[in-house]
Amino acid sequence: MPRPYNDAELIAVLLSREVRNDEISACGAQSMIPAAALLLAWATHAPDAEVMILASPFTPFPTSRQFHYLAQRGDLGLFFVSGVQIDRRGNYNLHLLGDDHERPEVRFPGGYGGGMIYYAARRTVLFRTEHTLRTFVERVDFISAAGQTPPDVLRRGHPTKVVTPIATLAFDKDAGLLRLASVHPPHSLAEVVERTGFDLGAHPAAEATAEPSEAELEVLRGEVRARMIETGTYPEWARTHLGAAA
Repeated sequence: MPRPYNDAELIAVLLSREVRNDEISACGAQSMIPAAALLLAWATHAPDAEVMILASPFTPFPTSRQFHYLAQRGDLGLFFVSGVQIDRRGNYNLHLLGDDHERPEVRFPGGYGGGMIYYAARRTVLFRTEHTLRTFVERVDFISAAGQTPPDVLRRGHPTKVVTPIATLAFDKDAGLLRLASVHPPHSLAEVVERTGFDLGAHPAAEATAEPSEAELEVLRGEVRARMIETGTYPEWARTHLGAAA
């Protein structure tokens, strides 16, 4: 039986649940799904949260520099980020693919300030719109931001979760590893294991993810969609992804 929501809506709802009412939560530019998640949280369980979507009307800063200063001061509670590759130690890659860093197979724009924010934010939740062996690897080809650092390195926070269309992984801070937290229905544990390029740890009874509720989807497809369109915050994306067929 098909799900009554699409992957973008699923990830947006799951990310929104990470937003807390008493902290600053943010995402970078060109981050459509986290932007929807932040606005959904704002419209539902976190009306007093301070929400920032860089390069949109939902930021008080004229440039990213001021946002970076805020993060460095320790004021950023939650940040959403993605990666081309993510490995079992919570490292993510936004720079290149290939073993030869001087002559990579593919070069990407990189992560403007993302490495610093990974250290400075109290919590970082990663997301990825695909869950494949090419994305979830044993070791990333290039560490754009490290999931764990030596004890003498100043670091206020760590990655906490990774959300994909089929599962949620949680970061075990003591072990310094990503572990399976839950599987999104109707996907199976076997499917998640098969599509992950590293050991997910012991998971004898992986729980099922709580699916988006009718209320969450109603607000996402109504108030959030309208707000994104009216404010010019990824309006075309909102039109085509929120309320679209699964």
